[in-house]
This record gives sequence, structure tokens and C-alpha cells, in this order.
Amino acid sequence: MGSDALRPMARPRLYEQVVQRIREYVVESGLGAGDKLPAERELAQRLGVSRASVKQAIVVLDVQGLVEVRHGGGTYLTSAKLDLEPVEELVERRRRLPDVLEAREAMETKLAELAAERRTKEDLDALEDALRYMAEEIDNGEQGIEGDRRFHAAITAAARNPILAEFMTSIAEQIAESRTESLHQPGRPKRSLTQHYRIFDGISHGDPKAAAAAMKRHLRTVAKVRLLSWNPDEEA
Repeated sequence: MGSDALRPMARPRLYEQVVQRIREYVVESGLGAGDKLPAERELAQRLGVSRASVKQAIVVLDVQGLVEVRHGGGTYLTSAKLDLEPVEELVERRRRLPDVLEAREAMETKLAELAAERRTKEDLDALEDALRYMAEEIDNGEQGIEGDRRFHAAITAAARNPILAEFMTSIAEQIAESRTESLHQPGRPKRSLTQHYRIFDGISHGDPKAAAAAMKRHLRTVAKVRLLSWNPDEEA
């Protein structure tokens, strides 16, 4: 009889081991937010691995928002603690994200169009409140996640289509994941807020085509995240 305990063991990817060693180095060296990591070449030499493996490890830290990679300027910690998400969870999120983004574009473009046709003064007030809230979050150095959620929820309410609203509720968790992923991109919160104003203009002017086009452009921006450019199976 076969035993599940003796199933083939998954071999940890080399870059996963590099990530763990970098994490240990940060703790042992007492490094904190704003501190610079050693150069990729130095890390590769000290760990006895290729630069490609180090590069993959840095990407894993980068897509989790734990480091900031400055072009030509090295890699800097954004936090004193490298609270790592398991790579397999990261891989699963990367696999799921394109489907979520396609679903969002299909539904929310239509919701924006319907909102432009059906919005009331109360709906416009709710949208303005959400825009104001997101702007305040960004001014306070936050990513605007709650303001973003309120804005898109107000559009769904203004569209007055209970079935579409039910669909949105059914994937709320995945939408929240895509929202967090997008708003963690450098410079993205302000850009998203600007795009929200354009969507609001289309809705407030009762222009379904303009509202739908602005929403489509916005969601194409939401889809541009570092995670999707990462190939988890690329190995040195």
C-alpha cells in the first residue's frame, strides 16, 4: 500500500533558500527600513550561488513590498522585518490574478456605464466622499486602499443591477487582493486617484461611454503589477 508520507519531496527552489539567507542576514546585522542590502554580486559570492538566483530572490522580496529596487542605486529595505509570504502562496496569487483582473474589467466597465445612466445625487455624493477619503489617505502617506474600495462600491451601488452587484460580492476577496497588489506599486495611489476623478467625471456628466472608457483605462493600469512580470519557475 502506498503511503502519502513517502511521496516525492518538493525540492526548494534555490532562490527560496537565498531569500531565507537574506532574511537571516538582515536580522543578524540589525538592519532596518531605509538600509541598503549588499550588491547582488557580493551576495552571490558570499552565498556561493549565481547572480541569477540572487536576482530572483530580490524580485520575490520586491513583489512583496519588502525591498525597493532603485535603478542603478541598489536595493533598500522598506521594513525592519522581512515578514515573508510563503513563495507557494505568492505563486498561487500570481496564477489567480489575471483571471480576477479580466473579471473586474468585464463587470466594472459595464457598472461604470450603468452608473452614468442611473446615478442619483446621493450616488454622486457617495462617490465624492470616497474620492475625498482616498485623497486624505494618500496625503497621510497611506496607499488609499479603503478609499479605493469605497469608490468602486459606490459605482456598483449607482449602477442598480442586483445581479452584477451579487457577482461583485462573490469575488470581493479576490478584488481586494488585486486592489492591494496594485496600490502597493510605487506611485500608483496618486495615479489611481487621478483615474478615479476621470471615471467620476463621466458618471457625473451622465456620459456612459466616457465613464466606461475611463474605467477600462483604469483597470488596465490596475493590471500592471510587478508580480505578473515575475516567473516563479525561472531558476538559475
